[in-house]
Amino acid sequence: MTFEQTMQYIHSFERFGSRPGLERIERLLELLGRPQDKLKIIHVAGTNGKGSITAMTASILKTAGYKTGMYISPFVLDFRERIQLNGEMITKQQLADTMTRLRPMIEQVAGITEFEVITAAALDFFVQESCDVVVLEVGLGGRFDATNVVNNPLVSVIASIGLDHMDILGDTLEKIAFEKCGIIKPGGVTVCYPKQSVEALTVIMEQCAIKGNRLVLPNENSVEKITCGEDGSEIVYEGMCLTIPLLGQHQISNAITAAQTAKEAAKQGLSITDEEIFKGIADVRFPARLEVLCREPLVVLDGAHNPDGAQALERCLSIFGDRPITAVMGVLKDKDSEAELALLAPHFQRIIAVTPQNPRALSGEELALRASKYCKEVVSYGENFPFAFQRAYEAASAEKRGMVLIFGSLYMAGEMRRVVLEFCGK
Repeated sequence: MTFEQTMQYIHSFERFGSRPGLERIERLLELLGRPQDKLKIIHVAGTNGKGSITAMTASILKTAGYKTGMYISPFVLDFRERIQLNGEMITKQQLADTMTRLRPMIEQVAGITEFEVITAAALDFFVQESCDVVVLEVGLGGRFDATNVVNNPLVSVIASIGLDHMDILGDTLEKIAFEKCGIIKPGGVTVCYPKQSVEALTVIMEQCAIKGNRLVLPNENSVEKITCGEDGSEIVYEGMCLTIPLLGQHQISNAITAAQTAKEAAKQGLSITDEEIFKGIADVRFPARLEVLCREPLVVLDGAHNPDGAQALERCLSIFGDRPITAVMGVLKDKDSEAELALLAPHFQRIIAVTPQNPRALSGEELALRASKYCKEVVSYGENFPFAFQRAYEAASAEKRGMVLIFGSLYMAGEMRRVVLEFCGK
């Protein structure tokens, strides 16, 4: 298959199965010789921050000299972001060759989903490339997620847990935490984000006890903040000086979670020094996580798409001081946009609502109607992203120290990122 044919083939499958379970992915991986058993894997689940923790951990491992695979979802700009080797996306030819080879086995498994297909392809690719270690991010939940075919992870990592995908995972933090804890395997070690809610942490502790896991909580009290601003943060954590290029207080917590994960991986036989942890975190790049796209005026892009993400974003607004903010926002129907607006809109001079290019998108017109309850100046430009950004850019440029904050669905963030970089000539 060509790359174009490969992408058509991948997208021909349903995104999610009608019946949760690991039977389909297990069957496919059996046909492929169980590639997951041939890899050293660090498995990362959670609601918010798991992508950042995955990227930081993979960067540390690469810096330490290991051939490192990274599997993430969703992507922001290019589907191939989901499968990376030493920080580089799988090439079009590699993806096409992998899928061409796997296709006869895929077609032996009835009801297989798109996520299961691409997860199997990633695991097989990492084996073919002789990866030393793989950092694997859960797609949705944990217990029934297609990545949960790992029987003996080097480290299981639980990122921040919040209320999201409640129709699938449950309507309480306890139920959601239980699903996320499905990645914890007997006799292992689990690293946990240090600022979990009491409800989530109670479940994590229970599951670690039941499964005989050593639970490691990074010591937030040992963090000494040196700086935390528009260029990132500098901290000292347990004697290590860390430079964190990703913006926000929550990224400090994510960084020490990644650092602790690397230390635990070292206890499992990998060779990782404090200097390599420092350099790996300093070198990390991750799009749409309070990403600065332009400096004059300041343009920031963030994938805050649920209440917890909105809370993290709201806490970070102090970084920008008294800058007047023009917000560009687009969300999906199944997200709690009312909660996001109630929290964030009072901080904005104006809101420009757009419609993400996704079947589940909330229309910009409806979002603008909701936003008008919280912000005086609201307008919608639907799917016209270039015009929406142009108007936001002009508004921010006309104000002293004005800035543009683009946030919401990652399905909107990727396209908007292209628009901004093209507009700003980058």
